[in-house]
Amino acid sequence: MKFVDQARITIKAGNGGDGAVSFHREKYVAAGGPDGGDGGNGGNVVFIADDSLSSLINFRYKRKYVAPNGENGSAKRCTGKSAEDLIIKVPRGTLIREAETGRIMADISDDLPHILARGGKGGKGNQHFATSTRQIPRFSKPGFTGESFEIQMELKLIADVGLIGFPNVGKSTLISVVSAAKPEIANYHFTTLTPVLGVVKLDEERSFVMADIPGLIEGASEGVGLGHEFLRHVERCRLLVHVVDVSGSEGRDPIDDFEKINTELANFSESLSECPQIVAANKSDMATDEQIATFRDYIEKQGLPFFVISAATTKGTKELVNAAANVLAELPPVRVYEPQPAFQEDISSQGKRAFTVEILEDNVYYVDAPWAEDILRTADMDDYSSLQYFQRVLRSSGIIDKLEEMGIEEGDTVSICGFEFDYVR
Repeated sequence: MKFVDQARITIKAGNGGDGAVSFHREKYVAAGGPDGGDGGNGGNVVFIADDSLSSLINFRYKRKYVAPNGENGSAKRCTGKSAEDLIIKVPRGTLIREAETGRIMADISDDLPHILARGGKGGKGNQHFATSTRQIPRFSKPGFTGESFEIQMELKLIADVGLIGFPNVGKSTLISVVSAAKPEIANYHFTTLTPVLGVVKLDEERSFVMADIPGLIEGASEGVGLGHEFLRHVERCRLLVHVVDVSGSEGRDPIDDFEKINTELANFSESLSECPQIVAANKSDMATDEQIATFRDYIEKQGLPFFVISAATTKGTKELVNAAANVLAELPPVRVYEPQPAFQEDISSQGKRAFTVEILEDNVYYVDAPWAEDILRTADMDDYSSLQYFQRVLRSSGIIDKLEEMGIEEGDTVSICGFEFDYVR
């Protein structure tokens, strides 16, 4: 299966059901009064981690996910059924951002459900609007619209240790001998095309997750080669094991390799350049003592732990993983990204009903207020109390104030959601 670690989709929570307009009708019961029930709540869009998934490939073929709407209320004070939540399963480690603003909405790294889009609440039935002076309310409240977002999903693998280094330095061989992972191993560049996870178990109480990150090359942070696609997966790692071909079997200099990879890490992320490192001088069985000594001297001057290994013969691998476990014991847990609140302007616009007003020919004031469509849908404009309710909504939302500010005169026409009426002070 193709490895896909980014996807962009649209999610839409369910709308709340509309409240009902109904009146009690029963033999021998005169003027039974309003008994319209409330609408049910719309379904939420909920994300959960699924360890059986390792890619976002499914989201390449389906781009829109919509939760069901709540049922409308009905007579006899019957409340509509609330809709079930839409559950979306993603690989553990999926980071979700709002596409428009880039803010982090959730990091699906734990076992908890994450509600990203909340369903709309159900509208109130006309039973709630009866008063001593308004005994026959012929209107109800519509259900609220569910939240909708376009989101960007990005998979950042969760691993304690990340293996980094140039292609063909022996990372795949190393992870295959210290864990149960079975990556493809061959003597050519970019054999590993997808990150590989393996659990390294030292004893009954100690183990950690190691990730073989596909080989980086110079310029990877700028999009060169395959490595740039996987640098994001290194960001969560608590410790990096930098694997270097100390033998220079491909004609490269080990010191130069080490510096180039660290430059790419720093260019991609400042935090990556500060991540603790252990250096593994691999292919030592093919290297001379002078090559090993020169590289050791350079690394130890950098203040980094240095291990001479041969993944092919397992020489030094046990000492390497034990050292990694000891370092991990002193480090904080795997990084989890905290959700970011919506920007203040977004919060204020959600709390206030947005609208625009435009003056057309013949003194027609056109009001664009999509939210008003739901109110008009459940209001009876031939009923005086229902009309009063609609007028209160126009006043509380600021539409009337805006019309007066724009100079509307008595008798001018107001058009809103296909409904027209003459303005009266």
